[in-house]
Amino acid sequence: MIAFGPVPSRRLGKSMGINNIPLRKVCSYSCIYCQLGARQKSSTERETFYEPQTIRDSVESLLGRISPADKPDYLTFVASGEPTLDANLGKSIRLLKGFNIPIAVITNASLLSDPVVRENLMDADWVSVKVDTVTGNVWRRINRPHPSLTLNLVMEGIKRFAADFKGTLVTETMMLEGFNDNPEAIQSTSDFILQLKPSKAYIAIPTRPPAVSSVKPAGSENINMAYQIFSKKGLKTELILGFEGKNTGYTGNAENDILNISSVHPLREDAMDELLRKDNADFSTVEKLIREGKLIQLEYEDKKYYIRYYR
Repeated sequence: MIAFGPVPSRRLGKSMGINNIPLRKVCSYSCIYCQLGARQKSSTERETFYEPQTIRDSVESLLGRISPADKPDYLTFVASGEPTLDANLGKSIRLLKGFNIPIAVITNASLLSDPVVRENLMDADWVSVKVDTVTGNVWRRINRPHPSLTLNLVMEGIKRFAADFKGTLVTETMMLEGFNDNPEAIQSTSDFILQLKPSKAYIAIPTRPPAVSSVKPAGSENINMAYQIFSKKGLKTELILGFEGKNTGYTGNAENDILNISSVHPLREDAMDELLRKDNADFSTVEKLIREGKLIQLEYEDKKYYIRYYR
């Protein structure tokens, strides 16, 4: 199965996935948090997996079977491996442009030091690059890269791509307990991301069983700290905590609004007061969600914040 879905995505709306790597997992990383389990083949060598026409035919077939209401907002290269290992990626993207649906690519960014890879991605409309850390020993522990890769080259490739790419660029940082969730690590990672000028910086946690069972998501306090540090630098930041709340406005349902918004942005106490006012609710709603284990109250720089509880 090459094309699948569409599946709901908070970042992309309705996303039709494209797995341009065969089911055997071929990747340049073997991240300890990967939901696909251990890497089956370690590689940085690009190769042909599917012909671009085969990918196009699979997408066309699936588009023909879904209802008009399920038409995807994006065609997304999200593979069982690293999609940029596909030597035909650029050709496939250009061929899929004929459907007049925006193209997204989710990449670990490890091959962006290669100018051909960067060029292949230029026709995409939306690209997400992974930036879990900018510290070499932490990078090796979290991402477990192919031996031929060096962090300096990876970071330089990301910077070059960000400077030239005309589409929407976002970053994703997976926060792990005891690895990259301390203040110094968060400061250095956010400093690098700031140089990229992304449209949005996502802070994520593992929400499915990781490749290494001992891996744990960063705690709520450190997630909130990371959000505040990223935001103070001027980065438009969102959290990905595994909740796909679609409504982030004021719907009149205070509980749903609080849970939807706090899964994306920690709610400061004054923002919470305003939300409750607009939803004609009072603080007892917040207290109820805390008692039920759905919401947690945190403090950062003498201010109270509320974040959706995910453990």
